[in-house]
Amino acid sequence: MEKTRLPLHHCHVMKTDLIINRLYMFILGTALLALFYYRITTLSHIIKTRESPLVPHLLVFISELLFTFLWVLHQAYRWRPVTRTVYPNRLPGDDKFPPVDVFICTADPSKEPPLGVMNTVISAMALDYPPDKLAVYLSDDGGSYVTLHAVREAWKFSKWWLPFCRKYELKTRCPGAYFSAEESRDDRFISCSEFLAEEKEIEKKYNEFKESLEKNSVNASSSVSRDHAPIIERRYNEFKENLGKNSVNASSSVSRDHAPIIEVMNEAVDSSQQEMPILVYVAREKRPSRPHHFKAGALNALIRVSAVISNAPYILLLDCDHYCNDPTSARQAMCYYLDPKISPKLAFVQFPQKFHNISEHDLYEGRLHYYWVLYPDYFERRWLGAAGVGGQIISGCNCYLKREALYGTKNIRNDIDLNQLKKSFGSSNELIQLISMNHKPHVPKDRKLTDAQAKEVELLASCDYEDQSEWGKQASWVPIFFCGGRLHDKRRFTLSGVDFCVVDPPRPCFLGLCPTNLSDTLVQQGRWGVGLMQISLSKYCALLYGRGRLSTLHTMCYAAISFDPIYVVPFYVLAIVPQICLIGGIPLYPKVSDPYFIVFAFVFLASQLKHVQEVVSYGDSLMSSLYELRMWMMKSASSYLYASLGAVLDKIGLHTADFTLTNKAGDDDEQAKLYQEGRYDFQASPALVAPICSLYILNVVSFVVGMARIVETKSGSEMLVQAFIPLFGVIVNYQVFEGMVLRKDRGRIAPSVSVLSAAIATFVLCFGSLVFIY
Repeated sequence: MEKTRLPLHHCHVMKTDLIINRLYMFILGTALLALFYYRITTLSHIIKTRESPLVPHLLVFISELLFTFLWVLHQAYRWRPVTRTVYPNRLPGDDKFPPVDVFICTADPSKEPPLGVMNTVISAMALDYPPDKLAVYLSDDGGSYVTLHAVREAWKFSKWWLPFCRKYELKTRCPGAYFSAEESRDDRFISCSEFLAEEKEIEKKYNEFKESLEKNSVNASSSVSRDHAPIIERRYNEFKENLGKNSVNASSSVSRDHAPIIEVMNEAVDSSQQEMPILVYVAREKRPSRPHHFKAGALNALIRVSAVISNAPYILLLDCDHYCNDPTSARQAMCYYLDPKISPKLAFVQFPQKFHNISEHDLYEGRLHYYWVLYPDYFERRWLGAAGVGGQIISGCNCYLKREALYGTKNIRNDIDLNQLKKSFGSSNELIQLISMNHKPHVPKDRKLTDAQAKEVELLASCDYEDQSEWGKQASWVPIFFCGGRLHDKRRFTLSGVDFCVVDPPRPCFLGLCPTNLSDTLVQQGRWGVGLMQISLSKYCALLYGRGRLSTLHTMCYAAISFDPIYVVPFYVLAIVPQICLIGGIPLYPKVSDPYFIVFAFVFLASQLKHVQEVVSYGDSLMSSLYELRMWMMKSASSYLYASLGAVLDKIGLHTADFTLTNKAGDDDEQAKLYQEGRYDFQASPALVAPICSLYILNVVSFVVGMARIVETKSGSEMLVQAFIPLFGVIVNYQVFEGMVLRKDRGRIAPSVSVLSAAIATFVLCFGSLVFIY
């Protein structure tokens, strides 16, 4: 009994970081006030005397205001950073654990290879959790036979893999990671002949499993496809008949027009006759004429379907490329959910996003250590900071959520009218009963759904179920970022506050794949940027929607993220305007002899040194700060530009934002070699690379011409800052110069892109000179 009284978790305030952060805020904030005083007095003087063009001074002032506004928002993350520790060994017995449903989403087997997706599925099934309380759901938004076949094969292999994991208490339960060089064997069993024999047999079955998936893969080689063409064609035709006529795009094996398909894998025991977790394949209905709302729509379908099959009170959300690296993650989450003091007001427990394919160089900022030119902040430190000012911001995967928090059902009265519930949750009486009464659904022991159950789940996965209901508005998933805001909304809970926890244990609980080439990185950042900008331009703008729902600091946390793409405005101003004025001899900054020169120099140096301090304290090298700064500049020049334009055009109805999957099929050998060697792969769309190259050429030209002018006119004192700005950008992004001029390998920047960029830079310089100088 004494053991159960011990705390299951502990929260520790990072006092040293807190003191450093607040001193930094105060000192830099004071310097910024002095900077703005200089700008205002300078603008007033220019307006009175007309000694210098007003427009460039005004643009630079506005950009500095925007940078400062965003910097202020980001300081909410630095206000009170905390860390948390959990004690799973103090948990009660397995019989006290609540059930958990695992949601995994995939959409296209050509971009999300089935082998990787199935490794995630199997690792989730192998969690160190009572198997009778675990259910795994895979949403296949592509409606692909390739994925359905892979799920069936994964189910067969897991009957052997799960007993092996349990018997030897393996730490790594993702078979792909276990049998690769990434993981070493457990020292306890190196000399155990029984273990080695079983391991060899399991590895043989895993290789057979991989071969089966490769034979049915959309990327299979021609020889394999030819050998198995009759079998694949027969199975594929059967699958098409189930989906409906003309429902599958044969060229891609992905369906955009099909009826719902739900398959519960039966045979409830594994090779050792122990119970298996539930595994369910879900392909929701999709029709070309109906909006499907991408991942949010897929998760809505999963939460409805799972409610009538397992209805677990907690849900683990995973990306299809994020496998379970530590099987105890569910137990760690239960250290919070089984604490009676905080469980009633706890909505989700978040684990960090970490990746197993990052090289020592991390050229593309795969760790997601976001860096902003003047005011840096880490993705991990965002979490630590957000946890200390009101709760973690949900990241979209690696989180255990409370089902009733998604429903918002804490406020449902027992005597509420059934028709009122149907307005919120749709027409399914069974779903409403399960939601309102928190019943556990009855699934036959053989896990074969009855005709009534099969009909019900097909209704819940239909594309018109959400019509005339609150799904997608109040009682469901919405785009991940806004979903987090709704979960934090105190008005959705009966208690006075809502708690959210982030757990970052020494061994990462989940490991995923990050983009390792420039094209995928910029596309991914652009996709995220569009979503963030759409929220910022809607009525759910964090600064407006958060008032009264969240604390001020917590609202600032959400606003800081949602306004990320706005960095494109001050970035482009400071990447173009001072450079053109340098060529024209128009000073925009104080002379070296002016006391305010120290203010500008201090703001720059203080922010850079703060970033270095955060990099080093987190355990990374100094080079990481350079990679992050360079990647931030590239994202601002390219991804954020298109994200902002796309969101604005979508807002005024001239363009519809699209969802582009990040390619998770892996790089080819040459791309992988470039990444490991620390060289950028610039083989991306010209539309993505040209803005980066254009700004680089413009800065090179402005620096060379500007320095010549400074030497000629001996104006170094008043033009030093303006000469430093393009020099800093050129040095930080020197690999762009290598890609355009020095490199001859496949990853270089194409000559046609360099020519196009030079033409764009020339146009900007000429046009800017006319506007700012003449």
